[in-house]
Amino acid sequence: MLNVDFSWALGAVMLAVTVAAAAAFLSLREGGGKSGLSLDARHVWLCAICTHIYINTKDDKISVCPRCGSYNSRDSAARRPEKS
Repeated sequence: MLNVDFSWALGAVMLAVTVAAAAAFLSLREGGGKSGLSLDARHVWLCAICTHIYINTKDDKISVCPRCGSYNSRDSAARRPEKS
């Protein structure tokens, strides 16, 4: 029979848990944080009235601003501001 001190056994378990947690963290980090979820530019809307930026995942041509309630068109020039 193998005789192991309790403090050594506890230290070994803690070391194993730490190594497993570090390995899980590094494996998730290697994926670049991409978990299959992405924000497509067609779902980001800019309200033409109150300039509130919001997300609407429906594929409608018209969206209602959650802040002011105004209707915004998908074809609106205000939907995608130009990058400077």
